[in-house]
Amino acid sequence: VKEVANLSLVSSASDAVSAAYASTKESHPCLRAACDAAEQGVRSVTEASCVQPLPAALEPHVAAASEYASKGLDKLGEKLPLLQKPVEQILSDTKELVSSRVADVKEAVSS
Repeated sequence: VKEVANLSLVSSASDAVSAAYASTKESHPCLRAACDAAEQGVRSVTEASCVQPLPAALEPHVAAASEYASKGLDKLGEKLPLLQKPVEQILSDTKELVSSRVADVKEAVSS
């Protein structure tokens, strides 16, 4: 999970969503109250004594699954370099590509 969160694409998207969430909370008092209540509920659940760490018997299985997932993520990163780019760069590259294609089409149509 940490490796996925550290990917530039995921990290920048998460930052954008977080900023939008904070802005929305500040702009709309009614939503702020609902969001605060939801956040408090999540905090209560995560701090509850009934949430226990995984038993020691499952730890080797979790470690093996984590290692397997990490290797898969590495392979995915090699095949999809897009995951290493922030959202802003992907959007900029896409806009440039679309603009270039539109210019090519306009030129072809006018000639």
